[in-house]
Amino acid sequence: MLFERTAISRKPEEVVIRDLEQLRDEDQMSADLVFRDHYVLGFLGLTEPFNEKDMEEAILCEMERFLAELGSDFAFVARQKRMTVDGVDDRLDLLFFHRRLRRLIAVELKLGRFQAADKGQMELYLGWLAKHEMCPGEEPPLGLILCAGKSEEHVELLQLEKSGIRVAEFVTEYLPRHLLEAKFHAAIRAARQRIDTSRVAEESCNP
Repeated sequence: MLFERTAISRKPEEVVIRDLEQLRDEDQMSADLVFRDHYVLGFLGLTEPFNEKDMEEAILCEMERFLAELGSDFAFVARQKRMTVDGVDDRLDLLFFHRRLRRLIAVELKLGRFQAADKGQMELYLGWLAKHEMCPGEEPPLGLILCAGKSEEHVELLQLEKSGIRVAEFVTEYLPRHLLEAKFHAAIRAARQRIDTSRVAEESCNP
């Protein structure tokens, strides 16, 4: 299910093909291959009710497993990273660095649904990191907002990717086996459909 969970699986086919070719031929990884559409955090052992601080504490206690869920090449940098703008302090929940992307990755935790105001907050963090924390040779920072829910239309209208921001849902309970099996079979059907579509397109181009 890794492919289905990455952001690239939601992209047009030509974008998927291009990014996979760059990874295979040039060992160049795109942000869409790094970020996932949702993250499974059942290993944190959180039970209701809990707040963002509880979640942050649990992530730090289970950092090795959290890094494994984020994906390869993530390195932990800081917790509650302080940023001072016009004499006012603000704090980013978690800061990571991705070695292959050569970017700082800002992670903000939200227990509620994603809100438009979250975009402005993350844009401020990314601007501050670009100005004060970027090292020579690094790419501009990216932001990941981990939230309990989101509206795809909401995310699309805000054009977050132009700001270097990704929004992903998290779940704190593992899915039951029958739902995992259903998702697995759905992924197989989707893959077969993509193959059939590509085959038909090739045959129409080469009668």
